Amino acid sequence: MRPPRPLATDPRSQQLLEVFGLWAEQGVLRRLDAALARFIAELCPNVSPHALVAVVVLADLEGRGHTCVLLDTLSQHFAALRERAAMPAEIADVVSPQDWARALGACAAVFKEGTTPDTGAPLVLSADRLYLRRYWRDELRVATQVHQRLRQETSVGAQAAAAVLSQLFAPQNGDAVDWQRLAAALALRGRLTILTGGPGTGKTYTAARLLALLYATAENPTGLRVALAAPTGKAAARLKQSIDQALQTLPAMPGLDGLSQRIGPARTLHSLLGARPDTRRFARNAAHPLEVDVLLIDEASMVHLEMMAAVLDALPPAARLILLGDKDQLASVEAGAVLGELCADAEGGHYWPNTAQALEQISGQRIPPSLIAAGGSALAQHVVMLRHSHRFGGSIGLLARAVHAGDADRAMELLRNPPDSDVRQLPVTPDLAAQLVSLAVNGRDQASGFARYADLLQHCPSASSTAAQWDDWARGVLAAFDQCRVLCAVRDGPWGLNAMNVAIAARLDALGFLRCRGAWYTGRPVLVTRNDHDLGVLNGDVGIVLPTPRDGLRVVFANGQSLRSVSISRLTDVQTAFAMTVHQSQGSEFAHTVLVLPERSAALSRELIYTGLTRARSAFTLACADMTTLREGILRVTRRSSGLLARIQTLDIP
Repeated sequence: MRPPRPLATDPRSQQLLEVFGLWAEQGVLRRLDAALARFIAELCPNVSPHALVAVVVLADLEGRGHTCVLLDTLSQHFAALRERAAMPAEIADVVSPQDWARALGACAAVFKEGTTPDTGAPLVLSADRLYLRRYWRDELRVATQVHQRLRQETSVGAQAAAAVLSQLFAPQNGDAVDWQRLAAALALRGRLTILTGGPGTGKTYTAARLLALLYATAENPTGLRVALAAPTGKAAARLKQSIDQALQTLPAMPGLDGLSQRIGPARTLHSLLGARPDTRRFARNAAHPLEVDVLLIDEASMVHLEMMAAVLDALPPAARLILLGDKDQLASVEAGAVLGELCADAEGGHYWPNTAQALEQISGQRIPPSLIAAGGSALAQHVVMLRHSHRFGGSIGLLARAVHAGDADRAMELLRNPPDSDVRQLPVTPDLAAQLVSLAVNGRDQASGFARYADLLQHCPSASSTAAQWDDWARGVLAAFDQCRVLCAVRDGPWGLNAMNVAIAARLDALGFLRCRGAWYTGRPVLVTRNDHDLGVLNGDVGIVLPTPRDGLRVVFANGQSLRSVSISRLTDVQTAFAMTVHQSQGSEFAHTVLVLPERSAALSRELIYTGLTRARSAFTLACADMTTLREGILRVTRRSSGLLARIQTLDIP
């Protein structure tokens, strides 16, 4: 048998392809990364080894959420890969050219932005950044759309708006700035408003009053079309619930009756845009835009670059876009960190003097001089950061602030000596794993575990019970389960979600609460990991396997106060959900959160620890096998490579 024909004409490039294939087998690279390098060699047989190195580094970074790679970091990133795997000495010295731009410019698979014609090449070189074309195109779409919205200021009747604001927001004691009132005032001035803040700062409370302000000041309030959306079904349900609760506290005002019904339900972004199964396309786009005047998106930190591009394409130019989210949480699983980039100047304000003057005229709130800058960006005029947490006043809040600030010493001290029982660290002993499982089942102090949910499972209504009685029982089981969750930084290993789920289920089985026989058993909690629009389930939905009166075992999901169920035979993309990853927990909160950190992992970061910690409403427990890991994680900040902010600023207006 003849050996396969070389793909690359340069022997060094061909040898690199073979090395990358070996690295993929060893798990250093994804198979997709090595396949991309082979594709480039097929497209451009005379590809240089330098270009192949750049391709593999770019693909590896894309798999970790980056949308591009800066040329001056290519050698550094490739050196990090080489530390994890061997490379023949004869080619090791040819993969770090002095001029990456020149090396890439000679490759036919690379299009250089700004030149003509556009060759449609799969790679794009934009100034000092290399992109896969897909992400370059998405970044360009988002930057262009954001820039256009920054230019669209709306006229505001300051006196009328001020009168409405004074009714919607009660006067504050002291001289502190009411950032919630300022945020509502800011939303009146343009087609884009970005509202960021940590847990408990009142983002959805503010959003509800902001929507009421838009209704109260609209020329045709009865015709104002408002849509609520979030990245996941769980986040959408929480958004609607929070908005409705906030609307119930509105003062009686003309024209604001029945706002909850007029606003309607919250939907996932996939549902809002009309996702088409097995494609990246949506029914709603620039040619068939959304029929909305206001679109409010919660948990915007979870929205990846491609999805944000799709949203902006489908949004009518005259519609307002309001983004809510915590800029300090984990970014989306897929590539991009859109909210983080849009909020780059949030803490410093950087408001223009005329912006501050206009906002004071409408809201009566004076922006501190330290947050005013004549040289601020146009984008900064559309961003508000809520700065006071109304929820985290105890040890959880103190710990969250220490982690956010990167103060590892303070965080460690709070874990050792918390001022109250809301925070607890399990002692690092040889039986830590057993402690963790026991805690997850039984809870601690006033913090819930899974025992209450497991106990309710034993009281399934009899066959003679009414449908209403069964529904009440099922709702109780679901609500009890949602009181506690174990959050893991990783999937595999002794401290990963797979091991945690097995151990917790085994413990509940040993105690007689569950009978874990086979894949499907009564009481198994499951997390949906893939959208299935035919079944009406979405990635992130959590349900529990329960015995239904007529149809046997089905997975039951809560949808507000209503229930829906799906046959176990039709659900394929699910995982057991006593434990989930921190990423999977975004958009959710639990009375008691147990965060499990492994001994060593490159996945640990300040953002991951902060996100896991702030899922806790009233109790937080840390299980960490090595406290050095926690310290290193708090000090490690994730920065995703992107050119979005730079591109927006290039388009910026004075």
